[in-house]
Amino acid sequence: MTLRCLIIDDSPRFLTAARGLLEREGLSVVATALTGDDALRCAAELAPDVTLVDIHLGAQSGFDVVRRLTAEAQVAPSTVILISTHSEDDFADLIADSPVAGFLPKTGLSAEAIREVLGRAA
Repeated sequence: MTLRCLIIDDSPRFLTAARGLLEREGLSVVATALTGDDALRCAAELAPDVTLVDIHLGAQSGFDVVRRLTAEAQVAPSTVILISTHSEDDFADLIADSPVAGFLPKTGLSAEAIREVLGRAA
């Protein structure tokens, strides 16, 4: 079964690069979103298996988007992984207190890394 992924980031350039990389590695990127509102719409309509959320979404906090994704009834459950250009250590307490499966640095993003996080979360 192909893993279905939603990517949320405020950089169109990153979204294009990440989508291309993950699809070449066998994941199905069902959608990308630039904002939390777009992400909620996509998650509700498409029910991805895994959702990647950038910690910094311009004026929005990725942590707030994660809370909305995991709390709103119309959004199907998805495993959420936070991503960032910053170090995990910069946000360790916030990550630990959030309902996410884990964290990946953008430089380490790959289908294999996503599967590893999912395996640890299971």
